[in-house]
Amino acid sequence: MLRSLTAVSGLALLALLSPFARAAAPAKPLNIVVLYADDWRFDTLGVAGHPVVKTPHLDRLAQEGMRFTRNCVTTAICGVSRATLFTGQWMSRHGNPAFAMFTTPWAETYPGLLRKNGYHVGHIGKWHNGPFPKENFDFGRSYSGTHWIKEADGTKIHVTQKNENDALEFLRTRPADKPFVLTLAFFATHAEDQNPLQFLPQPGSMDLYKDVTIPVPKTSTDEYFKRLPPFIANEQNEGRVRYHWRFDTPEKYQTMMKNYYRLATEVDTTCGRVLEALRQQGILENTLVIFTGDNGFFHAEHGLADKWYPYEESIRTPLIVRDPRLPAAQRGRTNDDFTLNVDLAPTFLAAAGVAAPARMQGRDLSPLYLAAQPPAWRTEFFYEHATIKNIRFIPSSEALVRKDLKYLYWPDFKHEELFDLRADRAETNNLAANPAHSAALAEMRARFSALRAAAR
Repeated sequence: MLRSLTAVSGLALLALLSPFARAAAPAKPLNIVVLYADDWRFDTLGVAGHPVVKTPHLDRLAQEGMRFTRNCVTTAICGVSRATLFTGQWMSRHGNPAFAMFTTPWAETYPGLLRKNGYHVGHIGKWHNGPFPKENFDFGRSYSGTHWIKEADGTKIHVTQKNENDALEFLRTRPADKPFVLTLAFFATHAEDQNPLQFLPQPGSMDLYKDVTIPVPKTSTDEYFKRLPPFIANEQNEGRVRYHWRFDTPEKYQTMMKNYYRLATEVDTTCGRVLEALRQQGILENTLVIFTGDNGFFHAEHGLADKWYPYEESIRTPLIVRDPRLPAAQRGRTNDDFTLNVDLAPTFLAAAGVAAPARMQGRDLSPLYLAAQPPAWRTEFFYEHATIKNIRFIPSSEALVRKDLKYLYWPDFKHEELFDLRADRAETNNLAANPAHSAALAEMRARFSALRAAAR
């Protein structure tokens, strides 16, 4: 029988969601650079052991910092996850169920708070939360949606190259007497959805991976697709529709994935150039650098494409933290605690010595690597995703996620799934209806309800 965990007290439940156990404020406020990739899941890194993709600059970043191997998002879709990044809140609290502007006051976001406290604040690239509030930034340039962008003079530039140019301009022109925070929000590796080619790298990248055969996931077959709940395992579901756009023949799979990995390596190159600019300016050792992503991505696992659902490929994202305060003995290590995208805003504020608002639900991560005695940390979390368009297109989903067990609930259909992640990492064997696991199911339901209430 699956092991169940003892329920924690109400006070402990609140502690799991509150920003406590922060590290001491730094003697000097750190600069902050957020390297924020799109549709980039946790294992798309050379340092994570990926057999194909080359990410030498991010690998070096991990060697100089700490890589969090169990980082997850609380909602796996671009707009919501970005709102969560800025607010440190679950979707239920910040009020963005899809693509609209979040309802949390700007004064309670990390860019708003840092600007109020003397930071030079920049945002470059993808926004995806309603009209871009340029007036809230000292340096604000928002663009995404296509891989090639027409400049004012009529020339075209690749979106990742434009990201790079703008980031380097921000660093050249920033006031030398103020700390700064830059959110560099890449459009890559997101697909250009309306283009039949989907992934359009730069011409100079086309020799990359051309002689490599990309491994196809075991669960990409129709057999595993049909193991999904019936409201997902149908040809109208958007995850299946996009699977046919990208992955439904061997030739298409190779073409799409090679171009996806080329986009990833281009992002890695730009990250390297930004880091080198920080080194050249002599400020890297006073700058907190974070690399992460807005959600994971199905590479045909379960016969699906894109994200949205609470399966591992969709909810797990990379997180690399290069903090100059990190002791040398800790550099290059990994940490497998559950870190979440809600944790980043309070982490940035703590690095600046700015108090996080009480409404922020995440936790400052820095005690995990700075505290002499690491704090007690979450062992589970609540996941949520709203219905998009209608229940045939993308139905709503919720989950209680642990390292060993996962409980999924599909509210539109009142359908449950239970997975033993120790024996079934690919999440192919739903145990919810198995009498042998009824006790574990009951315990997971109870904790799921408690964490859902706390998140809301």
